[in-house]
Amino acid sequence: LSVGLNCSFGASDMKPYVKQLRRVSPFYLSAYPNAGLPNQLGEYDETPEKMASQIREFIDEGLVNIVGGCCGTTPEHIAKYVEIVADVVPPAPVEQPRLMRLSGLEEFVLTPGINFVNIGERCNVAGSRRFLRLIQEKKYEEALQIARKQVEDGAQVIDINMDDGLLDGVQEMTRFLNLLASDPDISRVPVMIDSSKWEVIEAGLKCMQGKCIVNSISLKNGEVEFLEEAGKVMSYGAAVVVMAFDEKGQADTYGRRIEICERAYRLLVGNGFPPQDIIFDPNVLAIATGMEEHRNYAVDYLESVKWIKSNLPGAKVSGGVSNLSFSFRGNNYVREAIHSVFLYHAVQAGMDMGIVNPTESELYEDIPAEVKELVEDIIFNRREDATERMMEYAQSIKNKTPEESKEKVLEWRSLPLEERLSYALVKGVGDFMDEDIAEALAVYPRAVDVIDKPLMKGMNVVGDLFGSGKMFLPQVVKAARTMKKAVSILQPVIEAEKSSGAAQKAGKIVLATVKGDVHDIGKNIVSIVLSCNNYEIVDLGVMVPPEKIIETVIREQPDIVGLSGLITPSLEEMAVVAAEMEKAGFRMPLLIGGATTSKLHTALKIEPKYSRGAVVYVKDASQSPGVVANLLNHETNGNYSQQVRDEYAALRENSTDRKVELVSLEEARENAYKIDWENFSAEKPRMMGRKVMKNVPVEVIIPYIDWKFFFHGWNLSAKFGSVANSDFTVEGRNAWMAKFKDDEQEKAGEAAKLYDDARRLLNKLVNDRAGYIHAVFGLYEAYSENDDVLAEGVRIPMLRQQKK
Repeated sequence: LSVGLNCSFGASDMKPYVKQLRRVSPFYLSAYPNAGLPNQLGEYDETPEKMASQIREFIDEGLVNIVGGCCGTTPEHIAKYVEIVADVVPPAPVEQPRLMRLSGLEEFVLTPGINFVNIGERCNVAGSRRFLRLIQEKKYEEALQIARKQVEDGAQVIDINMDDGLLDGVQEMTRFLNLLASDPDISRVPVMIDSSKWEVIEAGLKCMQGKCIVNSISLKNGEVEFLEEAGKVMSYGAAVVVMAFDEKGQADTYGRRIEICERAYRLLVGNGFPPQDIIFDPNVLAIATGMEEHRNYAVDYLESVKWIKSNLPGAKVSGGVSNLSFSFRGNNYVREAIHSVFLYHAVQAGMDMGIVNPTESELYEDIPAEVKELVEDIIFNRREDATERMMEYAQSIKNKTPEESKEKVLEWRSLPLEERLSYALVKGVGDFMDEDIAEALAVYPRAVDVIDKPLMKGMNVVGDLFGSGKMFLPQVVKAARTMKKAVSILQPVIEAEKSSGAAQKAGKIVLATVKGDVHDIGKNIVSIVLSCNNYEIVDLGVMVPPEKIIETVIREQPDIVGLSGLITPSLEEMAVVAAEMEKAGFRMPLLIGGATTSKLHTALKIEPKYSRGAVVYVKDASQSPGVVANLLNHETNGNYSQQVRDEYAALRENSTDRKVELVSLEEARENAYKIDWENFSAEKPRMMGRKVMKNVPVEVIIPYIDWKFFFHGWNLSAKFGSVANSDFTVEGRNAWMAKFKDDEQEKAGEAAKLYDDARRLLNKLVNDRAGYIHAVFGLYEAYSENDDVLAEGVRIPMLRQQKK
């Protein structure tokens, strides 16, 4: 199969799009550009020689397999192409990782770094009375506002449902999706077509641009209808949600859930459906209903998620989280607490996406411990009286007066200033920002210090919560809006301070949020902080393609370029920009920052693409003035840049992300260890089964500590673990140090100090009897079957070692 581009542009303008196709397409590629763009007379001016030189770039960079011409090209143009491709070996298609790829106007790839996909739930006539009323009254513009608000709040996919007895589902789905497609602010994200009626789903599929999700199909009417609908979904190029439902009804136990999901998976994959485009919904059902058979619903769901992720390769898992708390409808606080706790554990179990409204849910971190315990008791079915205790608590909350509730809500206003600002950012509460910023301006000497210190501290908390899966993207967006409000209040004060101390600019910096990313709060804060430090900022905004960055750098001649991104796909785009800067011959430093970036990723994936200039990871905005000053100071630049390069080289050296030679799976299986069973018998251990060891003294464990892993955890080479074998005398330690090269002496010394500190701590634990170790292990009869190990009737899938 070959895909490609033709017409529209000349070769030079078409090239960025061909490059983008080459990056994502697993197929052969073709390009048939025009002979430039038409002039005022509608004629084409690019000569065969000029076009051939441009097409030569396509060939040299391995972008295309087939070249040709469209408007304005002649046989002479094609003849020139023949000359330049005569001895060229066409590039092979690049196999792409099997990831779920969705799109509206913009691509959305579910990379492993995306911990959860938020599906906006409010455009559902069954779940939103307001949305239903607007559709019934034909107020489509107001209905679109609901969708727009969800995208602004961070929904990565929008669920659309028109299933109501008084609506013509086909007509309303068609009309609404066509209107939605005309609004680029909404249609940039993928759509989930949600209906229990196939004719409504297919009507929606006919309206879709990009790649959407169908929600849902199931086995309730048998395999023939299931496969027929799945085949149509695949022909429309969509992903699909499969409900855990079959001819017997809805799955409500762990066994039924995995039985149906496995059966559906085998049927779909066996008929050519891509496994990465299958999303299972194993049924989130209501708990704490008072009915015995409902007590384990949440546990069974979580265990089903784990099983699906372990046994059905490539498949994703979703669910409607709000179903879980149906017993507590009318008590929003309790429902939000249940959703937040369940969602946290579900994501840890492997849940990939869900129809949720995280902007209105309680943060997992903020739920009081006693409430969290009550919620987890009903989720994990830990106590016989869990439901009764939760009901009692819910009733006590429900009976509070409005005055008591308001007083509780505003307790945070009595916190110290820094804590109030941090709370406001984490919660996304901007109501009191004016008065808090006014107070901060009286405390801090400069307006920029308010950003550098309390506000950045709050945003760092947001970043930590997001990174640990305790906060989701819509909540981060809410926090970013609150930060923007704080910055907008400070902006006039910052400008006044700048004008009163006007001086020559310290340097020029180009900043951009890379292509595919619409988030700009981090970049905007960096811009303000650097401009307050007298740097001229050229801000290119968000969704900036590589070619625009390159053009701007050529035009503006900045001293530094800074790239920002919040979402995981931005990481790859930053590497692309770095490679383009290298190709353009730039030498200025490149700064990398944003929530998903890291020093390790910068060292592994970005710095190697740009060797001419320094590449520096900047953790947050408060670090940027110091980094920029070091890079632009002629006295410090050389040493600082070299220090960063050395640090990144060490990170690459110590990283496990190295290229290794692999053999094929078939060859690896042939290399499996062969046991001579005729001359071998396994001696049966004296004890079989599970063994629990309690209160093992620390001193018993110390001789078994593998210090290599201890040093690895501190980013030091495992070879320093040999310090454990040296004696504590000066002579013994000097003899150990002498084994290392001169350039390793400093690190060896640090490793020795670290080891000594660790031993002192261990000795303290021993002497004070301050800690004991508990352990559990098991010995079971087992045998292998192909690549798997079977023990006690349990199949344990194993990976075959393919390292050469």
